[in-house]
Amino acid sequence: MFRIWAKLLEDGRISKQYTFESDAQFSYSDFFAYLSEICEKLDIPTPVLLKPHIFQYAKFRHVVFRPSDFIEPLGYDRLVLENISG
Repeated sequence: MFRIWAKLLEDGRISKQYTFESDAQFSYSDFFAYLSEICEKLDIPTPVLLKPHIFQYAKFRHVVFRPSDFIEPLGYDRLVLENISG
């Protein structure tokens, strides 16, 4: 089981948040599927996922997506995904 806490930040404050939970084993090859579902729940466009994003999540247990990572306008300062599994 793993959990990912997604936060949309605007002016340094959390505007929206969602906790993604799954009983399956975490897999980096499925990271885009996790990201897509999180963005769907938050009603925002899905950002472009690059290797540095996955490496940042693997090394630091969190990743930050800025408006430049989105094709469509985001309307927020950033999207932060944080691993909150034990």
